[in-house]
Amino acid sequence: MTSGVGSALRFTIRLGAELAITAGVILAAFVFYLLVWTNHQTAQAQDSLLDDFHAEKEHVKKNGGKDAAEKPESGDGLGVLHIPALGQDWEWVIVEGVTDDDLAKGPGHFPGTAMPGQVGNFAVAGHRSTHGEPFANLDRLEVGDTVVVETVDGWLTYQVTWERILAPSATEVLDPVAGHPGEEAEQRTMTLVTCHPRWGSSERLVIGTQLVERRGPTAGPPDVLT
Repeated sequence: MTSGVGSALRFTIRLGAELAITAGVILAAFVFYLLVWTNHQTAQAQDSLLDDFHAEKEHVKKNGGKDAAEKPESGDGLGVLHIPALGQDWEWVIVEGVTDDDLAKGPGHFPGTAMPGQVGNFAVAGHRSTHGEPFANLDRLEVGDTVVVETVDGWLTYQVTWERILAPSATEVLDPVAGHPGEEAEQRTMTLVTCHPRWGSSERLVIGTQLVERRGPTAGPPDVLT
């Protein structure tokens, strides 16, 4: 009887140990996928988008401006976002759309909000962790900092005017006048949205900016990027 109980106990301990090892391997694989593989996939997507952007910019330079009425499709590149406060080499191609597939490629433009440089609210979301972590350090931005959007036909310089930590339900930050539903836009603004805290999603970090300078393609990048 004692021998049988001992055998059962050893079996239970061995089974528990094997299950713990298996769970550890699965967890490690999941962490690898989140922290390494998704970053790798996004980096590849960004490289391709950046190549396409530079090719289109060169085409526009040689053949004239892009048709402003042309509607971008989900996943298309809209321009390159530069935030000098996060590093002189910090640049991300903004894509059209905010689905999981879109945001896996980079920061995404909320469909229905203004396009870059237009009157209204050009609203952009981005991951703060995984998928390249484009907005990982967005909390470092301060009022007065500069955010630049490089398009195929010029440069748009925005300046940070406000920062908020809000509930995920605060969708009024996507309105034409961020935070003021029903108001008609007169300014050209951009709103950046990401999760808060960095490794959670209980709140949203929202950065509001206003257009302060517009340059054509022949003028070169603004001084903050040189």
